[in-house]
Amino acid sequence: MNKTICAICAWRATCKKQFSMSGDVKCADYVRDVSIKEEKEEDEGKKTPDPEKSK
Repeated sequence: MNKTICAICAWRATCKKQFSMSGDVKCADYVRDVSIKEEKEEDEGKKTPDPEKSK
């Protein structure tokens, strides 16, 4: 699920085009902000192995 929207673009703070395009953003300047993790990555990081199951 790769979304290319202004809200997750690395340039959103200084972008002059921000939110001026409709639908999926097809912006030549778009770069995903790597400091924003995807929900799937966050969920996997929260899971800890159950010590009882590893016995």
